[in-house]
Amino acid sequence: MRNKLFAAIAVGLGMLLQAANAASLASPDFYVTQADTTSTSRSVHVIRINGPINPVAAEYIVDAIEEAAEADAECLIIELDTPGGLMESTRIIIKAMLASEVPVVIYVSPSGARAASAGVFMTYAAHLAAMAPSTNIGAAHPVNIGGGGADSSNTMMEKVTNDAVAQIKTVAEKRGRNVEWAEEAVRKSVSITEKEALEKNVINFIAPNLDSLLIQMNGREVELARHKAKLQTAGAKIIRNEMSWRHKLLDKISDPNIAYILFLLGFAGIYFELSNPGAILPGVLGGIFLILAFYAFQTLPVNWAGLLLILFAVILFILEVKVTSFGILTIGGVVAMFLGSVMLFRRPATVFEPAIRISLQVIILATLATAAFFAFAVGLTVKAHRKQVTTGREGMIGEVGIALTDLNPSGRVHVHGEIWQARSDTPIEKDQPVKVLEVSGLQLKVERSNG
Repeated sequence: MRNKLFAAIAVGLGMLLQAANAASLASPDFYVTQADTTSTSRSVHVIRINGPINPVAAEYIVDAIEEAAEADAECLIIELDTPGGLMESTRIIIKAMLASEVPVVIYVSPSGARAASAGVFMTYAAHLAAMAPSTNIGAAHPVNIGGGGADSSNTMMEKVTNDAVAQIKTVAEKRGRNVEWAEEAVRKSVSITEKEALEKNVINFIAPNLDSLLIQMNGREVELARHKAKLQTAGAKIIRNEMSWRHKLLDKISDPNIAYILFLLGFAGIYFELSNPGAILPGVLGGIFLILAFYAFQTLPVNWAGLLLILFAVILFILEVKVTSFGILTIGGVVAMFLGSVMLFRRPATVFEPAIRISLQVIILATLATAAFFAFAVGLTVKAHRKQVTTGREGMIGEVGIALTDLNPSGRVHVHGEIWQARSDTPIEKDQPVKVLEVSGLQLKVERSNG
């Protein structure tokens, strides 16, 4: 009987201990501590690219990869929605991805987004790739290169295409993705949905949101530049690295239309300052605009022939005011400005449409506005230079006064409210009207006035 009692007591104590242990595990403080420990030990960096792949975007992505590696993040996720971008910028990004010491994940999102052209190359170069529902990927054929005859253009186009195919096939083989479809995307500009991309082994996951992607990636092993890494992304802390104000500013002014307008405004400001010394503000603004425009020109494929045509147009506008051409110089300036604006940015070997160019509406408005500005500004300057001086000693010439004494040949005259010593080549009697011909020191040269 006593043994049964001890056994019952032992069972009861065991049940109490189990209940106490369960209660401690269910404690809010316990889970907060665990969550805090997990979130601080593991993190995932996230950036967003929404637009063309240009030098600024390439710099932003490369910096983000380096920051994620320095922070020992589990991975860097690039939320991507792009129509494509410059081939050179794409190559820089691919090199950074292949050499990265932190896993890079391309996530085409949100719904309705696309990874076209350059986006295909980036998706293939990523360690893992995912797409949100209702997205698409493809159409990676390089656009035609401007300039040259038909034969040379076709030959160059074939070289660019073959080079792009070789690059994407190499990356596809390294990442274990569909090589055949990659070649078709470049040669035939094919495009597929997210479901087709998953079936064809173009991507690894379809994820409706970022949390779903983190869960699906958890436990996946990826091959980095020097070693393999197993992702632990479930419950990891998400750190978003937004574009800095510097990147945002440079991205905006790298737009061809904005760079073109900044260039024209800068030139107009400098000219206005030189023709009206001391205005200061136009010169300061013009200098700032020109510096920003020249920075943008460094990130854009500038055609120097187009730039020279624009400068030549400005010269023609200035000459129109000083040379009687019956409008020929103005017409020439408008034509040169229009052609130079159209040619300002050449079409490089790119992997996206549309090519870098200035909007036709912007070109027309800017050409007319520039012509009107120079016609107005230069006209005012010339008019001011031709206007007779009305102040100072030079303003005395042509003034009419009265002889206070006989001038034979010298005497005194009253001109412009003042009494002057004067001389005349012909005798002038007292109280006769006189006209000033010349100012020599403190003496006037006058003649008899008939007015």
